[in-house]
Amino acid sequence: MKKVFAFVAMMGLLTFGVNQTINAQGTEAPATEVAGNDSVAADSTTAAEEVEAADVAVEEEEAPKGLHKTIKVKFIEGSAGFMSLVAIAMIFGLALCIERIIFLSLSEINSKKLLEDIQAALEKGDVEGAKAICRDTRGPVASICSQGMLRIDEGLDVVERSVVSYGSVQASNLEKNLSWITLFIAMSPSLGFLGTVIGMVQAFDDIQKAGDISPNVVAGGMKVALITTIFGIIVALILQVFYNYILSKVEALNTDMEDSSVSLLDIIMKYNLKFKK
Repeated sequence: MKKVFAFVAMMGLLTFGVNQTINAQGTEAPATEVAGNDSVAADSTTAAEEVEAADVAVEEEEAPKGLHKTIKVKFIEGSAGFMSLVAIAMIFGLALCIERIIFLSLSEINSKKLLEDIQAALEKGDVEGAKAICRDTRGPVASICSQGMLRIDEGLDVVERSVVSYGSVQASNLEKNLSWITLFIAMSPSLGFLGTVIGMVQAFDDIQKAGDISPNVVAGGMKVALITTIFGIIVALILQVFYNYILSKVEALNTDMEDSSVSLLDIIMKYNLKFKK
């Protein structure tokens, strides 16, 4: 604040001194000169405003765009027709991946605790209680155990065949829709390469029409070709990551089903030895 007051006071003293000097000399600036000075000042102000506006425009152009805006611009530049096909492949592929991930996540249970509960019920001779435990538990492991418990009175060989047969059915359910995901993984880069070929054809058509092979003529078609290829490869990579994650969950569940089947047969054999002598 002190600096502001000092500046204002200094400007006031200078203005007062200039006015006193002009009055003492008895000279007066001509009207034309004043008008000229005003015009110069106005021109200077206008020029300064134009420079400032230009600087602002340059700063706006140099400002980094958001990721979604950049993707939108490149999507339009890459020919909306082929880019839309790649986007549709990505949407359907991701939808199938999400569905499989949710299904497999819900299929995972604590199989060790389930088998312990079944064993505890069978040690008491409560077969119906063991069946109820299997029915009330979700997942393929519980379904296999339930099929085995339904045939517990038919002999261990029958239980084993039933468990093996139903286990293959459950394994097929776990791998459902995986073939469609692999289809979209293969389609995405293929659509990108198709866009590349068509972009090259457009570039050669432009060269033929212009009768020139300058970079400006070829740039448009080449840009379409490269952008479609890039997006197709990116979509394939994204779907491939989800696909491998899904395969790892399927393999883990298959292993869990096999281990649980063996454990269930052991539990049933102990039950037969204890209660069916």
